[in-house]
Amino acid sequence: MTVDATVETARTRTREVTARFDDEYWRTADQERAYPQEFVDAMGASGLLAAMIPTDHGGLGWGIGAASAVMEEINASGGHSAACHAQMYTMGAVLRHGTEEQKRQYLPAIASGDLRLQAFSITEASGSDTSRIETVAERDGDDYVITGHKTWTSRIEESDLALILARTSVRGERPTEGMTLFLVDLREVRATSPEQLEVIPVRTMFNYATNQVRYHGLRVPSSAVLGTVGKGFRHVIDGWNAERILLAAEAVGDSRWFVDRAVSYSQEREIFGRPLAVNQGVQFPIADAYIRMRAADGVRWEACALFDADQPCGAEANMAKWLAAEASWQAANTCLDTYGGFGFVDTYDVERKFRETRVYGVAPVSSNMIRSFIATKVLGLPKSY
Repeated sequence: MTVDATVETARTRTREVTARFDDEYWRTADQERAYPQEFVDAMGASGLLAAMIPTDHGGLGWGIGAASAVMEEINASGGHSAACHAQMYTMGAVLRHGTEEQKRQYLPAIASGDLRLQAFSITEASGSDTSRIETVAERDGDDYVITGHKTWTSRIEESDLALILARTSVRGERPTEGMTLFLVDLREVRATSPEQLEVIPVRTMFNYATNQVRYHGLRVPSSAVLGTVGKGFRHVIDGWNAERILLAAEAVGDSRWFVDRAVSYSQEREIFGRPLAVNQGVQFPIADAYIRMRAADGVRWEACALFDADQPCGAEANMAKWLAAEASWQAANTCLDTYGGFGFVDTYDVERKFRETRVYGVAPVSSNMIRSFIATKVLGLPKSY
């Protein structure tokens, strides 16, 4: 496989940043459920979060392969990309559907790290059935007034901007029509009408900075509409392939971390007078985890190549996400088994990464939803929902 030079550059530059944030840094952030502000600041200053923003908007102008390498290296270092990964794929909506004014106003500042677009406010009680969201945006003169409740909106407290999906017309025969995507300047909201935005922190089993959000008549200008009124769902889903690919890379990074730790510990740990690694019962699961990681990685790079060539890649992006999620979970269990009881002790960091990597089988799309996609869209089987 020929690797684009930008991929190696991305790896090198990311490692230079991650080297400054050791296991203790991430462990402390997890224990305190604290946002890793210093790490995100460093990533922003490095320009790496602007990997996919074109150079004429102040970004690096890299393809998704290089961007995915950034995410992979963060996780492989023992860090957690969730602190900043959304900015990699949410900015795509601005690039593809934003007006020239929106691009000029926001993209250079996002690229420089002066602005953060980390919050993606989509999901409600209906879960994966986005067509049934109940948050509404009603036109009022030159403004829209947004009212509703979102169940999962991560990093909104740490963001300057947010993408919000709301209904601008009632659900009809084409249920995915009638939703509109808004690019909301949270700085303005906080300064002038903070009562319109209620953020309710949600404590999860790992440090994800997520929240419920209630919009109490949030007033935004019509200039906040991103793309076409009523076509917001389409604007959201055309960024899903990038999201799948980037998260697949994160899961590959986790797999690397688990395999590397299992290999090192099994060689260092002596029991019954010999290294733990001598036992095939220890070796074989680690070898299995490595093989699955490499297989997932291969499909990830296939998806990257198609995406960067502007070719259809829905199947490959989804399969990469599914394979990487499965691989990282197997690697996590193998690493924990290798460490035995010590794997449950927080100072070894295995239990932290174990909790973090479990999310890839569930969010932002569950493995079962991916199976449904492959069954119906690739294999031509009837829809099950």
